Amino acid sequence: MGLRKNRPAEGAPVARRTMLTMLGAGAVALATAPWLQEGWEKALGAASQKDPTGLTGVLPNPGGFRYYSVVGSVPRKDETDYALRIDGLVDRPTTYTLEDLRALRQTRIVHDVLCTDGWRVENTPFEGVRLSDLLEAAGVRPEGRALRFTCFDGVYTESLTLAQARRSDMLVALRMQDEPITHEHGGPVRLYAAPMYFYKSAKWLSGISVTDKVVPGYWEEYGYDIDGWLDGEDRDGDGPAA
Repeated sequence: MGLRKNRPAEGAPVARRTMLTMLGAGAVALATAPWLQEGWEKALGAASQKDPTGLTGVLPNPGGFRYYSVVGSVPRKDETDYALRIDGLVDRPTTYTLEDLRALRQTRIVHDVLCTDGWRVENTPFEGVRLSDLLEAAGVRPEGRALRFTCFDGVYTESLTLAQARRSDMLVALRMQDEPITHEHGGPVRLYAAPMYFYKSAKWLSGISVTDKVVPGYWEEYGYDIDGWLDGEDRDGDGPAA
């Protein structure tokens, strides 16, 4: 299990007044009606996009998730401008629009989400295109050994070995909790690596490159494990049965 490392904050910190207001609002949301809880979750997500300190990630959230971004803000993408590029050591480099991805066979996986910070959200459904299907369509060359994922926040990266990427529980996810993935949760498209800690499930996915070796991702450069397996997962298997 990788440990989250401290890193220099970029930009100005969140004002103390703002943080105290958010903490107070969060306490109210946790103890009141579901519609207020939903509003708190949306407020946290929006605030996280302007919080380079990462402090919003420790605030309480009734949905169980925490919101992290490694940059001060992230552009929003939708049907009009989203694109996923698959390239590198492949025979058929391809760019998929959001409509293209939705038209492909969809797979649904229900699994616990676990962060290295210790929080867990049980039985979370994700739905999307199997990563293995996209790799098969692209035609991985014999020298291909790994994948490098890039994101439209312009900074975050991740990696998987080719064997890991071909598991049936690795998705290019379009839906989460039976709804389209929101911007705050890394939408409209994110990676979902079900058998691994959640940092491996890169948000705001925009590129997949097949490489000849594993290139450590963003958090691996700060000391996280490259593989990131959850305890008890079958590391040598193919994931859950289809």
